[in-house]
Amino acid sequence: MPHLAVQPPALPVFSTDQPDTGVRLHRVICVGRNYAEHAREMGNDPEREPPFFFFKPASAVVPSGTTIPYPPATDNLHHEAELAVLVGTGGAEIAPQAALSHVWGLAAANDLTRRDLQAEAKQMRRPWDMAKGFDNSAVLGRLHRGVDLAGDRSIRCRVDDVLRQDAPLSAMIWPVEEIIAHVSRLLTLQPGDLILTGTPAGVGPLARGQTCTVEIDGFDPATVTLA
Repeated sequence: MPHLAVQPPALPVFSTDQPDTGVRLHRVICVGRNYAEHAREMGNDPEREPPFFFFKPASAVVPSGTTIPYPPATDNLHHEAELAVLVGTGGAEIAPQAALSHVWGLAAANDLTRRDLQAEAKQMRRPWDMAKGFDNSAVLGRLHRGVDLAGDRSIRCRVDDVLRQDAPLSAMIWPVEEIIAHVSRLLTLQPGDLILTGTPAGVGPLARGQTCTVEIDGFDPATVTLA
């Protein structure tokens, strides 16, 4: 085997609720505009478009409880509370009725966004990469084994204990099984893929010194502090 000329840094291991079990991520696949009210608050009509997706690198994910520097090149960093779905078994052309069998577990997450860069990219019809995929741009809570979405679980976001976002997961336009099925028609899902399933209305700015917490009923929170 040839010697590697460049050795990239090892990706972190994220904690789970299973004893002595951790997870390394392969990539992060994000769903845009999956809650109708959020689509409307961003000036879009949720009834007229199928789901669309963008990526964050796995290296951008940090664990809950991390303090991160306020990111460069922005004056308008926003929180986006999301349900994260970890793929355990890969596949392509997955049927919706089989999709949940490909899930290893679930977690609370925060899709941090440089909103000013995103707005500029939208206006100029350019990619969102630098608005979404920057360092420390995703916060991941502890992963919970299995797929338990029974009942009407709610997702919330608090900034310094002030409630910003609050919605039932059932308000998603595309539920988890349909998201998996749709993505798997576009690419082959791999073990370690993390799917962020969209955010409800109420996204807003974060300032230096603030702490942001995403909560989903029954899961550990995803918390981050801005230095």
